[in-house]
Amino acid sequence: ALGLATPMAMMVGIGRSAEKGILIRDAASLEIAHKINTIVLDKTGTLTQGKPAVTDVIGKKEEVIKIAASLESRSEHPLGKAITENAKKLQIATYGIEDFESVTGKGITGSLLIDGKKTPTAIGNRELMKTLNIDTQAIEKDLQKLENEGKTAMIVAKDKSVIGVIAVADILKPESKKAVEKLKNAGLEIWMITGDNERTGRAIAKQAGIENVMAQVLPQNKVAKVKELQAQGKLVAMVGDGINDAPALMQAQLGIAMGEGTDIAMESANITLMRGDLTLIPEIMNFSRRIMRIVKQNLFWAFFYNTAFIPVAAGVLYPFGGPLLNPIFAAAAMAFSSLSVVLNSLRLKK
Repeated sequence: ALGLATPMAMMVGIGRSAEKGILIRDAASLEIAHKINTIVLDKTGTLTQGKPAVTDVIGKKEEVIKIAASLESRSEHPLGKAITENAKKLQIATYGIEDFESVTGKGITGSLLIDGKKTPTAIGNRELMKTLNIDTQAIEKDLQKLENEGKTAMIVAKDKSVIGVIAVADILKPESKKAVEKLKNAGLEIWMITGDNERTGRAIAKQAGIENVMAQVLPQNKVAKVKELQAQGKLVAMVGDGINDAPALMQAQLGIAMGEGTDIAMESANITLMRGDLTLIPEIMNFSRRIMRIVKQNLFWAFFYNTAFIPVAAGVLYPFGGPLLNPIFAAAAMAFSSLSVVLNSLRLKK
């Protein structure tokens, strides 16, 4: 019975979780889940739908889209795909590209063959333009306006000067706000982590009901941000779906991957939400709490029957004039303790 107490509860609990769309890789994850007090949610693809669309174009529309789509044609980023899809929809042909370079967390640079001439171009944030010594002061008001609306604004430059801005928005998943509310009610501290600037990040976080925001975080710095929270004595769960979330998922005490995310994210995480539904996160905490309660009850019943009958059958009370039980009672206690552990664990099926 003692041998069955923990694995029986874990086995039933993991099976029941799988029926709900929560894939748990190991029992240790369930043991720690109910102790988590801080959750870090990645923005793109986790809080948002991960299918952004072009919303605004400032400057000569066709030229801005053509250059932006040409640069993004080799990008795997969801924002880049939104721009290339927009160009296809508008039937805008792209330029040939050379010297393509993706600058992590900042944007893309490359040379486009415009009118047969190799022209240096770039698309990205203020940081990229600063690196390229391109002045963005003229479009600063437009950038701020778009960012206040929760949109990701990308500056498009050609020949070392800004030619326009293209804005992309990724809307929240319908269940994000409800999931955040549930997590808050459970007493958890919630953070949103994003590569967007502070203004855009806060606008989206506000829509989801999140106060704590880590903005302008480069992919390689996500691990450092998780470590910072852990250094404050917090037990952290990281929720993400992308390749760049994998190291942070491994660093956190509990890594939770979205089912429609990348394979590497799911491989790095302890738990995978097969439906990609954020409302399943509070379910994980509840499952963990219930399973650990059942484990403790199982251990109690295993001890109770055996400590009550086996020592008495062995004659521990006999020298003091106590009863000497027939060993059959000890055998029955062994059977009942195992049976009670199994039946108690099966309560998790409800």
